[in-house]
Amino acid sequence: MNRDRLLQRFLRYVAIDTTAEAEAECYPSSSGQLEFGRLLVGELKNMGIADAQQDDNGIVLATLPGKEGPVIALCSHLDTSPEASGAGIRPQVIENYAGGDIVLPGNAEKVIRVADNPGLEALVERTLITSDGTTLLGADDKAGVAIIMETVQWLLEHPEIAHCPLRICFTCDEELGHGVDKLSVEMIGATACYTLDGHASGEIDVETFSADQAVVTVEGVNIHPSIGKGRMVNAVRVLSDFVSRLPHNTLSPETTDGREGFLHPYDVAAGGVAGMKLKILLRDFDAAKLDGLAEIARQAAAATLREFPGAKIDVAIERQYRNMAEGLIREPRAVAYAEEALRRLGRTAKRTIVRGGTDGSRLTELGLPTPNLSCGGHNPHSPLEWACLDEMVESVEWLVELARVWGEDKG
Repeated sequence: MNRDRLLQRFLRYVAIDTTAEAEAECYPSSSGQLEFGRLLVGELKNMGIADAQQDDNGIVLATLPGKEGPVIALCSHLDTSPEASGAGIRPQVIENYAGGDIVLPGNAEKVIRVADNPGLEALVERTLITSDGTTLLGADDKAGVAIIMETVQWLLEHPEIAHCPLRICFTCDEELGHGVDKLSVEMIGATACYTLDGHASGEIDVETFSADQAVVTVEGVNIHPSIGKGRMVNAVRVLSDFVSRLPHNTLSPETTDGREGFLHPYDVAAGGVAGMKLKILLRDFDAAKLDGLAEIARQAAAATLREFPGAKIDVAIERQYRNMAEGLIREPRAVAYAEEALRRLGRTAKRTIVRGGTDGSRLTELGLPTPNLSCGGHNPHSPLEWACLDEMVESVEWLVELARVWGEDKG
């Protein structure tokens, strides 16, 4: 693999601010995603991919012809999380990492600690990339984009490698849960798909959370506080009471791990005495348990209304995505061939679960089996995000071998 080219590609990509904007009413939610997509289309065309295009929704699609085998797709997303700034990213490249904690140069209070990142212990003498501590890095998911782009270029430069046809797909607004809103299985046209949106190296995510969102709307009664006695119903107080009734010693992100689900109040819209709005994530690996989580929210609302009889509370449940496990069972080659590709490289795959979701969750639900593969990123959605170039190189090698394995499938 061209290690330096992969690094320079990644650094070029993170320089573009593609932060998703949660309150935007357009798709994609930010213009940077369109800019990034145009750059990628230009690079693909320069490689010789004639059909590379960005559609009206900002989605990038392209085809790398192959010699044999079913068509598979490689997918990553263009946006970065709105949970930390993605503007003005100043990457720090650490060659031959010596071990120990990493103090970020733009904010000495931001430290990537080995105690919190045990994976660092195995990466001594490797190349790490961090932000300066004032922004996120953008490895989620520009590491995945860079890996896919380097894979395409490597295969084009090595026509002696027999491989299946590849469809390339870059989506928008994945971080907002909308990555597949403007995409269909037919548009991709593949037997199986792989999202490059995972952590570390050699991991295959075969299960994700099933997810709904509760949107809680509170209506109060606003009146001048000088004459508020017996008349005012303060929606801020009503919402505060409601949140206090949600589980916090259990069924919360702070108190669960593994396969345990949770309710997570995470976003309060601007409001006031007259009205407030809150979003709550409902998550569990068992989709049937989501109804129980929604009922907890409804019961909390009912209890709050008994304390504030003049208020109104509406709890609306929005479906988001479902665990990919069931869909992957229907196409066992998707995971088996990924494992075989790593075996041929002398590595052992690790099947993992994701306490979150990917574009692959929705694509699998729509009928296109889409496990998620590692791409060398760590600590996503945070100024403490970092990536390992060596793990990214390993992912490129994995994709090349994966294309070869699928190319041996005669159907």
